[in-house]
Amino acid sequence: MSTLQQAAAGKWTLTLRDFLLRRPLLPTAAVCLASFAVFWTAQRFAEVTMVDLMVYRAEGWAARAGHDLYALRATYAHLPMTYPPFAALVFLPLTLLDVADMRTAATALNLVLLLWVVHLSLRLLGHPVRLPRIAATFLIGAAAVWCEPVWTTLRYGQINLLLAGLVLWDLSRRRGHPWAGVGIGVAAGIKLTPALFVVFLALCGAICGIRDLRRTGRAAQLWNPWLRQAAVATAAFCGTVLLAALVLPRDSRRFWGEAIFQSSRVGRTEISANQSLSGVLARLLHVPEPGGVWAAAAALTVVLGLGAAVAAALAGSRRLPYAPAWAAVACAVTALLISPISWSHHWVWCVPMFALLLAEARRRPSRGRAGWALAVSVAALVFCSYALWWVPRDPGSPHSPELHQNAGQMALSGLYPAVGFGFLVLTAVLAVRALRRPEPDGPADAGLRRWRRSRSV
Repeated sequence: MSTLQQAAAGKWTLTLRDFLLRRPLLPTAAVCLASFAVFWTAQRFAEVTMVDLMVYRAEGWAARAGHDLYALRATYAHLPMTYPPFAALVFLPLTLLDVADMRTAATALNLVLLLWVVHLSLRLLGHPVRLPRIAATFLIGAAAVWCEPVWTTLRYGQINLLLAGLVLWDLSRRRGHPWAGVGIGVAAGIKLTPALFVVFLALCGAICGIRDLRRTGRAAQLWNPWLRQAAVATAAFCGTVLLAALVLPRDSRRFWGEAIFQSSRVGRTEISANQSLSGVLARLLHVPEPGGVWAAAAALTVVLGLGAAVAAALAGSRRLPYAPAWAAVACAVTALLISPISWSHHWVWCVPMFALLLAEARRRPSRGRAGWALAVSVAALVFCSYALWWVPRDPGSPHSPELHQNAGQMALSGLYPAVGFGFLVLTAVLAVRALRRPEPDGPADAGLRRWRRSRSV
């Protein structure tokens, strides 16, 4: 290539880059639309049944017709109702559509929810990229749709993105907002796992209140925005329970008095799709139920996970950049690990996790970036490789092959919990280091100013 041609090529490259930075919405939207279109086509060729969506529809019909929700067995797989009765009320609109239209609407809604989750993740991070937030949302969404938890969520017609979005919507709001906490409470009313965020908020509020009381000696300092948000979340959750009790009294009694204690209703603990601590221990010990071993391990995980999340939140963005994101993802990972059953599609929290690790990698100087680049690569490889499906499995077999895995197969079927524990340890280390540093005086840096602006939206 001649010198003139090289100069022309360089000018064209610079012009294209400038164009993408100055007017990025159209090209990023086109990339996202193309990725979603290919994804939708691939799902149609795979002939996905959206079996969980069909169960949700059956639950809506049962609530509408006054049938016993917890005696329900839906679809060819004879799947039961496992959520609180309020969820059946949420699923009532599904009964207004025929099956084909319902599947189309659910797929489209989940793709929109994916973009919402990405948008809220960036807002929680304080928008750490040069592109406008909407353009960055399109690009990240175009890639995230291909990771295994998101693919499987859409394949089954699951509600994981809705629950993650409700939680992130609350946590990315300005602290002290009068409605902050409602999203977490409603999410917990649909499915109990997000209730751990109420515990997280209450712990943050209690520690902050006691610390401020010691500093000022004023009892009024015990009440703070953290505790207010926890109280609002609790009230919203209780509202969902009360509404369900008024509309579905029999089902409410059955769930809170019986079904809530029957974890076997959700599925078998040992199968590879269960990416919780209990599933890993069942496969490791070659037993259907790990029992007391799991209870002890779960207790230690709660201490580590909630301790890391609370420490990150209390460190604040002045001492720990992206502290709200570290705290939120650590709490979500803790909930996924300690739940008796966490299917692989429940791990849609890998999307904000990946965004956080990528932001940290970009923030670091060149000499310290290699380790973070490795963390980003490992997370992308684990959640996009579908490796947990490479092991022998037969969910319908009475002699589960998961109970006879070798070391390599157990490693593949435990990748999500391994990444989760690694993330919790990393969060704990960063948070403890941050808490040991004095809070800097003077104006906040640009990242913190962006984060504060995002909290005021």
